[in-house]
Amino acid sequence: MIRYMGTKNIDDGSVLYIFVVNGLHKEIREAALKQHPGCYEALPASAKARISANRHWLSRA
Repeated sequence: MIRYMGTKNIDDGSVLYIFVVNGLHKEIREAALKQHPGCYEALPASAKARISANRHWLSRA
């Protein structure tokens, strides 16, 4: 069972996504979401939109 709990901003400006996975607390960076099966799919639409916007902005550089 994977439950999305929220986000946390850290000092270097990046965002950690906080999940409870099978009862364990996990903080996952945006770049590592695809490495944790089911976590990206558990995100709400607003978080997925933010990730999509970040990737679009990075691709323009």
